[in-house]
Order: sequence, then structure tokens, then C-alpha cells
Amino acid sequence: MKTTLIGHACILFESRETTLLSDPCLFSLHFEELNYYFPSVEINRNKFPRPDAVYLSHRHQDHFDIHTLAYLPKDLKILCPDDPLILECLKELEYTDVTVVKDFEAIQVKNLTLIPTPSLTQDYYPEHGLIIQDGEVNVWNQVDTIVSPEIIKYIHRICGQVDFAHVRFEPLLEQNFIYNKDSVLPFDEYSSFLKVAGTLSPKFAVPGSAGEHFYDRAEFLNHFVFPATQEQFIKDLEAFSPEIRSSTFYPGDVAEISSEGAKIHSQQTDLVTRQEDDIFRTAFNPLYEVPRIRTLTEDPEQRTIEKEAVIRFIEDGVFLNKLTQSEVMAAYQHWGIGYRLELFDEDNSDIWSIDFSKDPAFQKGYFGTVNLYEGIGYSEFYRLIQGETNWDFVGASGQYRTFHNIYRVDRGNFESYPQEKKFPQPLTEVFPRNREMDREKYLKDVRRWKGLFVEAGPAKMIDNN
Repeated sequence: MKTTLIGHACILFESRETTLLSDPCLFSLHFEELNYYFPSVEINRNKFPRPDAVYLSHRHQDHFDIHTLAYLPKDLKILCPDDPLILECLKELEYTDVTVVKDFEAIQVKNLTLIPTPSLTQDYYPEHGLIIQDGEVNVWNQVDTIVSPEIIKYIHRICGQVDFAHVRFEPLLEQNFIYNKDSVLPFDEYSSFLKVAGTLSPKFAVPGSAGEHFYDRAEFLNHFVFPATQEQFIKDLEAFSPEIRSSTFYPGDVAEISSEGAKIHSQQTDLVTRQEDDIFRTAFNPLYEVPRIRTLTEDPEQRTIEKEAVIRFIEDGVFLNKLTQSEVMAAYQHWGIGYRLELFDEDNSDIWSIDFSKDPAFQKGYFGTVNLYEGIGYSEFYRLIQGETNWDFVGASGQYRTFHNIYRVDRGNFESYPQEKKFPQPLTEVFPRNREMDREKYLKDVRRWKGLFVEAGPAKMIDNN
């Protein structure tokens, strides 16, 4: 069997008879043009073989890429979790052969046996890893899943010793940056990746997923979000479990796997062309300069329209009315929160404040107490009002930042709220992160990309048959 890394989580698995494309993302720039494959690559889409099946592990936009799914032929066999949103999008895109997969239930695709493995993530939608068997070797792709020793024991029961594994290696720190927490290697999470690999004890392991970086105006986040490297993980894995053979695995690399072992062939595919080695521009450095938030809207007239709409939303009382109706209002008043909201234009910012120790009312400017701060670009506040964006993008793009220093003083008593815990944010109360917002971000992409490739015909893929 061969596995070829296209980029990030997109992998082509090839046996003698069967081709499987997993988490297809055939456009380097993805996730609303926020992320790109790292290291930089050019994907040669017209050279791809037609896969016998396409596997979708879960709905995250770096794994469930609507742009690519709009591009691919609609008669491909799709395997996906029982996620109503994924199924709705595939139906809208007019896929005709969709099979729902379940934990540890085997699916046969020609000579490949595919067995989805479960995840212990706390999200309300399912996600899976995947065992791939061709009768000679067993490969496990962990993808983003969180697994327990019991899950690994069950994998051993199915496979014996896994011949080759794509394992997690990179903790992601977007939330740390957004919430003003330390951008440092989270030891518990990072060590858990080593423990999973060690408990699985495959014959050969490579780092999996987490092969993307932020693009353009969000590029500075690369210095704060990715605290580990493939080389670092491989070195640590060699010390942690010396019996496991391992290697880095970058876009364009091919793993040739047999019962005798695995060989990594660097840059041995014409499907992916490696571009510049941009590690020097993106190395982890939490002391890097942080640029101020700026509106993403470039047209001056549109910036004015957006700014006026946001100011009306605040000064006409819509924001505060929605906030006072939320369940967290009592908490704001209990702590006597001094709230500061800062809105960023291209070259300046505006501030409004609320003193929740009194009858709450917005006032322009600020007062001395700042217990809770939120900063956001005018463009993204406007798009939240219009229902045109979502918190995944707003947060991941660096367009929103917050901190809290929450305490209250009574006679002879000082009470504080733990810094390590999140505190309810006014903006997420007014614009709640809910399932409808989640659904709309995908359907927006469906509307954007559906039919775009109709005139050019279906994706040009080489027919293996």
C-alpha cells in the first residue's frame, strides 16, 4: 500500500486495486481563504487518479472542504459520518452515492476494508479516524480524533500491530491567543499524543494533520498557534518509544508500506509540487509582534456603510436590549462588570463602555474599571449583524480578541473569578454561536461553489479502470 500526503489531512491511499481519497482539499488556499497548506504547495488537480471512494472524517472546514467537493465528480462514492449537516451539503451538491459510516463497522471498497474508529471529542457532531486494510498491511489514520486506551486495545484486536500510523502531533493554540492566555506548549495535550503513539505501538509512525498555516493578514498568528514541529515530535517520539520507527511526512511525500516495513520517499509524486520553504517566516515565537485589529473591508465607501450600521446597532439600544435578555445578565451585575468594547477601523478605533454596577447603559469612551474587554473589527461586527460570518472565522482570523480581570469587593471581602476559566462574552451572547450559525457557514460555501465547475465539466481525473 502507498499513502501520499497532498497536504494537511488530505491523503491518497493506494493499494494494488483500490484508491481512496481522505478528507479531500485540493485547493491549497481554503477555509474562507484563511488557511493554506504548509509548507506551500501547488496541487496538480488534473493529474489525480479517480478515487474508488472519498472518505470524510468530520465536518471541520479543513477536512470537509466544500470548494473541493463542488469540484469533484458527483458520482464518486462518498463515505461520511452520520452528520445531518454533511449529508445536507452533499445532497445540495448533488452527490448520488453517499454511505454513512459508524464506529468500528467495516466497509468494503474493492480490496480495501475500511473501519472507522471513534473519537472522544465533546462536539455535538461525530468524527472518526480510519483503519485501512488491504489484506497485507494495516494503516491507521488518527486524523483529529481523541482516543482512549480502550479504543486502542480494540484497534489492536482488529489489526494486531498496526503497520503504519498517521498520528496527531500538534496542539493548536488559537483559543489561547484569542483569550489572552499563554502561548506555550500545553504539556498535557502534547504528551497525550506521544502516549497514544506509544500505546498504539505501530511499526512506523508519521505526524498527521496540522499541516496548514494562516494566510495574508492573519499570517502573524502562525507564530502563536503552532507550538510544535514535525521534527520536534519525531525526536520526542524516538525518545519516548524507541521501538517505533518514524519520520517526518510533508506534502508530496509518499510512504510505501509492506509487511516487511515502510519506506518514506520524499517529494516522489507529481500530484503535489512543493513551493518555497517558508518555515523561517512562520516559526513559533510567542514574543512576536502582534498587529492591531483592522477592518477587513478595503472599499472606503463600504467601510463607512458598515461603521454607521454598527454604531446604530449600539447607540439605538439593539445590542444592550439583546444582552439584557440573556441569562448571563445576572452574572454581569453580580460582579459589577466594567465592560469595554473596542471597534477597529482601518487606522483607528472607537470605544464604548458599560458599567454593570449601575443601571447598564452604553457610553462612548471608557471609564477606569475594565473587567471585561472585547475588541473586534468593524467589518466582522457588521457581518455578525447581517448573519454573514461565524465565530470560527472571526476568531481564527485574529479579528476578535478578549481578556478578563473579574473581581468584586464587598466590605472586608475580595472575590475573584478564575483567570483560567472563560467568562461569558457579551458579543457571543448577542450573536450566539449556535447550530444555525454553524449550518449557515457551510451552506454559504455551497451557494458560492455549487455549479462553478459545470461549464468546464466534472473534475478531470485519470480513470484507473
